[in-house]
Amino acid sequence: MELSGHLVADPPAPPVPDAPELAGAPPKPRWLRWKRIKVGLAGLTCLVVATVGYLAVTAPLSKSLQPIAPPEITLLAADGTPIARNGAVTDAPVKVASLPPHVVHAFLAIEDRRFYSHWGVDPRGIARAAWSNVTGGSTQGGSTITQQLAKFTFLTAERSLTRKARELLIAFWLEAWLTKDEILERYLSNAYFGDNTYGLRAASLHYFHRQPEKLTEGQAALLAGLMKAPSRLAPTNNFALSQKRMRVVLQTMVEAGYMTEREAKAVATPRLDVRDRSELPTGTYFADWALPQARQIEAAGYAGQTYRTTLDSRLQAAAHRAIRQAGAGKTQVALVAMRKNGEVVAMVGGRDYSASPFNRVTQARRQPGSTFKLFVYLAALKAGMTPEDTIANTPIEAGSYRPQNAGGAYSQTITLEDAFARSSNVAAVRLFAKVGDEAVIDMARRLGVTSPLPAGDPSLALGTASMTLLELTSAYAGVAANSFPVAPRAFPVPEAGWFDWLIDGKRSLSSRDHAAIEEMLRATINRGTGHAAMLRAPNFGKTGTSQENRDALFVGYSGDLVVGVWVGNDDNTPLKGISGGTVPARIWRDFMRDALGERPAPRPKAADPDGPVQPLDVPGIGDIPVGDDSHIRIEDGQAVISTKLEGVPLDLRIDGQGLRIGSGEPSPPPAARITPSPTPTP
Repeated sequence: MELSGHLVADPPAPPVPDAPELAGAPPKPRWLRWKRIKVGLAGLTCLVVATVGYLAVTAPLSKSLQPIAPPEITLLAADGTPIARNGAVTDAPVKVASLPPHVVHAFLAIEDRRFYSHWGVDPRGIARAAWSNVTGGSTQGGSTITQQLAKFTFLTAERSLTRKARELLIAFWLEAWLTKDEILERYLSNAYFGDNTYGLRAASLHYFHRQPEKLTEGQAALLAGLMKAPSRLAPTNNFALSQKRMRVVLQTMVEAGYMTEREAKAVATPRLDVRDRSELPTGTYFADWALPQARQIEAAGYAGQTYRTTLDSRLQAAAHRAIRQAGAGKTQVALVAMRKNGEVVAMVGGRDYSASPFNRVTQARRQPGSTFKLFVYLAALKAGMTPEDTIANTPIEAGSYRPQNAGGAYSQTITLEDAFARSSNVAAVRLFAKVGDEAVIDMARRLGVTSPLPAGDPSLALGTASMTLLELTSAYAGVAANSFPVAPRAFPVPEAGWFDWLIDGKRSLSSRDHAAIEEMLRATINRGTGHAAMLRAPNFGKTGTSQENRDALFVGYSGDLVVGVWVGNDDNTPLKGISGGTVPARIWRDFMRDALGERPAPRPKAADPDGPVQPLDVPGIGDIPVGDDSHIRIEDGQAVISTKLEGVPLDLRIDGQGLRIGSGEPSPPPAARITPSPTPTP
């Protein structure tokens, strides 16, 4: 076929229409798009303005530029009884210009190196802290000195997004109205330094009996190091820990260029010079623990504050009564009772506060013994094991670490439930090796244990790592509530906000694992080492006895109460004839019987909030130990002891004429009379 000699070009293709035109819709004018963008921006602006307006109204901006005066704080028990009145230890404010450069440099290096270059909020510091926390580095905070000043002087201690937003707003406000030196001076003059001491001048005089203008580099670094955790790092409580933190501060000063590595190493550890104070003590272990928390509560910095704590006067009296009845001799005893949410309702830090205010609930770090096995068995349950699974219960004869069972009780195999109930040491060590130390330590961390837990040490399974009784009891509270970690607190838990549950970090056990661990805790009391703690109500617990019987513990829960009991000697000498299943278990049982109403408790007096401070250590007539099934009362001027004899109720009435024995009826006829011998005249 022959082609034509003329080539005809193809017609040009029409332009591709927009998608709306393909669909048959008319094109949108450009002005309409811009209008929508403007409306969106206007809406966003209104939202921001409304948010700022709300925060401006609710945040105490009007007070943020006023002088800060530390309050006198009155603490009340839950029933309104005053238990402590105390004013903070303060002194005159400091002036940055009068301080040696190394004092200012120590605080800037460890708390806010870019203080003089940011506007109250440091995005670089926040990003650095977030990256360190996400990548598994040391946990860091991104708050600037200005934010910290806003937080501890003008806001409450609640953890919520709203409070954080107010903190940022106040920080910007402070930066706008105060100079950098004025902000730093307020921060240094009002920060908490532990030991109920506020402000750099008061802290300098308290710890070193020296004005802040004359602080050495070592003293300044030690004080700056307290900012991270003032109560825990206070050198009067833990000098070794505060010294370690001081070295961290010196290293940050090197990194910030304030001193050389050689100069930092040459700084000597300062010596403390703590003098006696003239003010009266608060009077109870609980009050000493609660006061620092009260300083962080709403309206801190303004005089005349009264706070109702979680302390229950009835339960506090029951705790003292249970300890007195225990017959523990001269050994020290500590008890803490809390609700499942961490609200502490009773605390006894030792046998006699006036003789030793050292709190063995919150300050003493002792070995938990077999109570630590809770974490070992929880890790095993999480790995898929059950209480019915078996493990070898024979002596361990390989390796350098060879633990033994109490009393030499062994068997070929044993179920996990029986091993837990009978507190088999060899089974716990084998189980620890089976699940791995990482799993056990991770479980302890999830339940809120923050004390050092050495990896690779099989003795950890038997509780050789020290911790406080408060820390251990809080972990058990997390199991009781199946929501952890539980933070112990002296004041009622605030209501969570709408979105706070998203960031509270709470975890829980599966229903299978929770039921299994409670089965084991129950078996410990029903047929194991904790039999002495038996109650009529369902109760769960674990005994613990540390190496060479230096510490004896019982920790458990029933109803809404979680209670930890520790018995030991301050000089760490071994206990004689005391283990976790003896005196601690009996103290726990006696306290719980009163707390849960399993035996009559003395009727408390009506609270008088306007009355004197109550030390809660004075025994009442009902505190006199007369036996488990007996109690004493005063009736018509007579002392009446109600008891039972072979199930028959009897009343023993004592008056000026002698002892009468009745049938226990409201008005018993006199059955016998015993005339007392005449009292010799001195």
